[in-house]
Amino acid sequence: MRAADRGNLNLRAVSLREKDPETLRVRIKEAFSSTYERFESLFGHLASEEAFYLRPEPLRHPHIFYFGHTAVFFINKLVLAKVLHKRIDPKLESIFAVGVDEMSWDDLDDAHYDWPTVEQTREYRAKVRETVEDLIETLPLELPVTWESPWWVILMGIEHERIHIETSSVLIRQTDIDMVRPQKGWARCQKSGPAPENILLPVPGKEITIGKKRDDDFYGWDNEYGVHKAEIPDFKASRYLVTNGEFMAFVEEGGYREDRWWSEEGLAWRLYKKAEHPHFWIPTEDGFKYRSLSEIIEMPMDWPVDVNYHEAKAFCNWLSEKSGKKLRLPTEDEWYRLYEYCRVPDRPLWGEKAPANIGLEHYASASSVTEFPHGEFFDVIGNVWQWTETPIYPFEGFEVHPIYDDFTTPTYDGRHNLIKGGSFASTGDEALKSARYAFRRHFFQHAGFRYVESDYEERIGSAAYESDEQVSQYCEFAWGDTYFGVKNYPQRCAQIALKATEGKERKRALDIGCATGRSTIELAREFEKVTGLDFSARFIGAAERMRTEKRLRYTISTEGDLVEYKEALLPDDLKPYTENVEFWQADACNLKPIFTGYDLVTAFNLIDRLYDPAKFLRDIAGRINRGGTLVLSSPYTWLEEFTPKERWLGGFKRDGEPVWTLDGLKEALGRDFDLVEMEDVEFVIRETSRKFQHSIAQLTIWRKR
Repeated sequence: MRAADRGNLNLRAVSLREKDPETLRVRIKEAFSSTYERFESLFGHLASEEAFYLRPEPLRHPHIFYFGHTAVFFINKLVLAKVLHKRIDPKLESIFAVGVDEMSWDDLDDAHYDWPTVEQTREYRAKVRETVEDLIETLPLELPVTWESPWWVILMGIEHERIHIETSSVLIRQTDIDMVRPQKGWARCQKSGPAPENILLPVPGKEITIGKKRDDDFYGWDNEYGVHKAEIPDFKASRYLVTNGEFMAFVEEGGYREDRWWSEEGLAWRLYKKAEHPHFWIPTEDGFKYRSLSEIIEMPMDWPVDVNYHEAKAFCNWLSEKSGKKLRLPTEDEWYRLYEYCRVPDRPLWGEKAPANIGLEHYASASSVTEFPHGEFFDVIGNVWQWTETPIYPFEGFEVHPIYDDFTTPTYDGRHNLIKGGSFASTGDEALKSARYAFRRHFFQHAGFRYVESDYEERIGSAAYESDEQVSQYCEFAWGDTYFGVKNYPQRCAQIALKATEGKERKRALDIGCATGRSTIELAREFEKVTGLDFSARFIGAAERMRTEKRLRYTISTEGDLVEYKEALLPDDLKPYTENVEFWQADACNLKPIFTGYDLVTAFNLIDRLYDPAKFLRDIAGRINRGGTLVLSSPYTWLEEFTPKERWLGGFKRDGEPVWTLDGLKEALGRDFDLVEMEDVEFVIRETSRKFQHSIAQLTIWRKR
């Protein structure tokens, strides 16, 4: 086997299931060295030092940044993980730390950077290589390697550099052809021909289960872990990826000039960029030519077209009308089903050559869509990435890796769509079935698409993380961890309320000031119908997400601007009761007439936050059935920012004598209610990882006469 072929095999993901730690140590060193060398050889395409400082994509840094960035990543992450205790060059490790890969297309960054020379950067990279290789040779290695292991951080650096082999190759492909040169070891495919006729083929439906387990054989990024299940109905998919030849008809029929094919976002991008054809097509007097990594060649009609999501979507809309079929991009779920149906082998079963144009094992370019069959279909993996309709979202059980906490979470915004299958330049984790990479929809990668005909509607829920400070605190308060041994407050209050209604009618309950909904759902254990009300639409939104999606994702402050990403799951024993619950936005002091006829009304930590608590209490009697129960709790923290002082129920002096809030409650409720019980209930609200509110609420139970 040629040395180049051995190097390409070392660009594959490293199996972590080696039984001998020293064998694994050798495999990791080979992977590190091959990846490091392959990355540096890529930059040999830049024909001069001047080319390193070009910015072929205005939304990203010049090439010099990425040349230094992957080396700096190793040092910064190893220091963060306390594997290294000394930096190599703090200045460069600051300059090369953070990229701008995820900017909006209309949000340019013209900041000036004092970039180092190419030689300085090469010298720095050499020092990093020496440091990491020494670490690999000397660091104790215990099996199994898990994501808590220091070796996980080394693997993270290797996989991070592999990502940048691909993304930097896209930037070099965008660089002016006069500023690049062919490079040994990066040979493109030399074969091309006419585009084949694309047809739709059936894919039988089936339930799919996706998501990595923590003991998987290979390194993975945080978004790959967890579990997702879906029942996929029968659908049809195009046999081939859409070729340059097939896409040419869309261009020639004015697809880039016809607004109706484009989404609102896609049209805004097209008008802004003045796009008239795919980015890597070069218009000439004799028609279009094609830009590969370092050459302009005759248009390879049977190679897959390179486009962004907006262009792929517009093509599907155009072809749908032209064919009379309901065509669109596949979802992530459908891609997985196609993968399983075609029995595409994953990395451990590849042998000496990958069964697709992937991992730089065949070409440093795309190739004919007819070259790599996978059952009846072609290029289920490899050649170019495939855009999907699916915005990236976290699987159930998702956790953020603490050493790279911003790898995935910034993409959970509904604006980053998943690409699947890998490209000719996808190595390591990127080439695995489990890989989940997402980019903004205007982004260029080595990416194309296939289309499907299907009525399947994907249901993935909300992917965004709640970042509103108050809402996040109450997400944690109701659904997160407990602190200092203090029991969950809304759960405890609901339990007391349910005990107080034993032997009573339990048809309808009203939970006023429900916040993020924990007490409301807890009450549904015994009540046929429970309504949760809150003045804040933000709180109601969070409560409704927990009810419908059975999870909440939020960030909570740890220290200063640092946050922790959390996911709270609805406890299994509450899931049967969510259908008995509804949430409404409402003003507790001005409730609509429909909110009446309740056997139980609760208001936990509410009355000292109302602008007119006495009015609320006078009104509530008419909403509770005879013999019904009212449960109130509050720490009686009266503040004028919430309640005018003249409307406080207690906490002041009248005629020189103290008036306590309990006195005010008796005065407001005494005509209609009897006080039957009261007790103190503690609660803790987390503000940061080192600051907590520890309070004691007084809970009172009232029975309507």
